[in-house]
Amino acid sequence: MTRPHAGPSPEETKEKRALGEALEEGLEETFPASDPVNVTQPPPSRGDGHVKRTG
Repeated sequence: MTRPHAGPSPEETKEKRALGEALEEGLEETFPASDPVNVTQPPPSRGDGHVKRTG
C-alpha cells in the first residue's frame, strides 16, 4: 500500500516562491517587450570553460 503525498517540503515551497519572484521581476524589468523572458540557463559556450556552473 502506498502512502498519500504529504505535499511539498518547506525547502521546495521556498525554492518555488523564489523562482516565481525571479520570473516576475524579469517580466517587470523587460516589459514591454516583443520577446518572452528566457527562464532556462543556456548551455555553456567554449568561452565559458573557466566558469563553474551549478544546478
